[in-house]
Amino acid sequence: MTTTSDTTIGHLINGKIVQDAERSQPVYNPSTGEISKQVGLASKATVEEAIATAQAAYPAWRQTPPLKRARVMFRFKQLLEENADKICAMIGEEHGKIAHDAMGELQRGIENVEFACGIPELLKGEYSKNVGPNIDSWSEFQPLGVVAGITPFNFPAMVPMWMFPLAIACGNTFVLKPSERDPSSTLYIAQLLQEAGLPEGVLNVVNGDKTAVDTLLTDKRIKAVSFVGSTPIAEYIYATANANGKRCQALGGAKNHAIVMPDADMDNAVNQLLGAAFGSSGERCMALSVAVAVGDQAADALVSKLQEAMKPLKVGAFSDQSNDFGPVITAQHRDKVVGYISSSEKDGATVVVDGREPQVAGYDNGFFVGATLIDRVTPEMVSYKEEIFGPVLQVVRVNTMEEAMQLINDHEYGNGTCIFTRDGEAARYFSDMIEVGMVGINVPLPVPVAYHSFGGWKRSLFGDLHAYGPDGVRFYTKRKTITQRWPSSGVREGVSFAFPS
Repeated sequence: MTTTSDTTIGHLINGKIVQDAERSQPVYNPSTGEISKQVGLASKATVEEAIATAQAAYPAWRQTPPLKRARVMFRFKQLLEENADKICAMIGEEHGKIAHDAMGELQRGIENVEFACGIPELLKGEYSKNVGPNIDSWSEFQPLGVVAGITPFNFPAMVPMWMFPLAIACGNTFVLKPSERDPSSTLYIAQLLQEAGLPEGVLNVVNGDKTAVDTLLTDKRIKAVSFVGSTPIAEYIYATANANGKRCQALGGAKNHAIVMPDADMDNAVNQLLGAAFGSSGERCMALSVAVAVGDQAADALVSKLQEAMKPLKVGAFSDQSNDFGPVITAQHRDKVVGYISSSEKDGATVVVDGREPQVAGYDNGFFVGATLIDRVTPEMVSYKEEIFGPVLQVVRVNTMEEAMQLINDHEYGNGTCIFTRDGEAARYFSDMIEVGMVGINVPLPVPVAYHSFGGWKRSLFGDLHAYGPDGVRFYTKRKTITQRWPSSGVREGVSFAFPS
């Protein structure tokens, strides 16, 4: 796949790259600020073609034994590992993620493929003999049909692999709408799945904007939609999908807090906070963007140590692995992040480390924001209330652990949180009483492994089931329960009007 500005990225439909010439938009290299290629934006007709293709492929794929589906996933995993460097380079060129961070993203995606490899066990269902006289009953999990995924720019490899490997292993066919900001790695990964032996039409990829999204949400052939992105869009996705009779899980935004207790190992907490706040330029729904320090003494020590530890941090181009993190995705997003920093300062917070004008030699036009530390932030500030989605760590000072927990519980988002402490009693109370979906104890990024499930609470998740893992199997299947009896030969039964028991 070339990377010149003359290249137009198309769509994968029925195993072939399809070009839709009606509309396109530029794809940028955020490290240089230059246009690297164009991406075609699918028309309604193109999306409908992808849906029709998936629907035509569904009957045969549904009847394919789970073991054979799993073998495709085993081969897919091998191809992902063999082509890891190429995939990570694509992520870096279009997202700006440093190579070591891109490799970590890819590995977490591969872990979800590994989970899907166990689909024969996951779909076994339940069986009971003699639930009544000569009556047996069992349940099984059947696929839904054609399902869709709409994924964000910040994890172009991992988040799609939260969705389509498991959905396909369950026997569904899939239409994926990745982010139009960085589509190349997602499209290439889909082609690798075909190379692994997936029949044509089972996985289709359409690049696009709201036109593509609305088509997926309203077409009656789509039975379920998975989404990851910002909360306003998640609300729209969930409401529209439900209005059109679809099953939906929509993961939204976050404002993740870490409580730093006075007894915490402060040096360890600082090291953990650096990676959790600034990794991937803070463009993670699990980014730890608020440190809640309990007591002024702990807060002073935390801010002092963070300020010192941030001095050697390097922001720069994805190609240099000595850099800690890269640019943000667009110039517009850079300006938005800078606006939040400025607003916090205007509202009375103290910008301790200012990343608004980083100097990156040789990359004057890149979309860079440096690591930023802001102290004395209060809950009334807009920069505290809203998700910044950039390399910005805010410090809020409170007097007690109860006050810190109330702060977290009162926030509209409930995605991830953690506590740094040596006190087991405090940790146990925190994990039990905090109103957040994913909790860490001295672990700042408590992202569940592939055989658990990912999801937040409150306005961070719309829907009843979390992403991937056991909840993913339930989301992409429907339970059927069969009750069976074979009466003995020659037995004549009378009419019964009582409910069977």
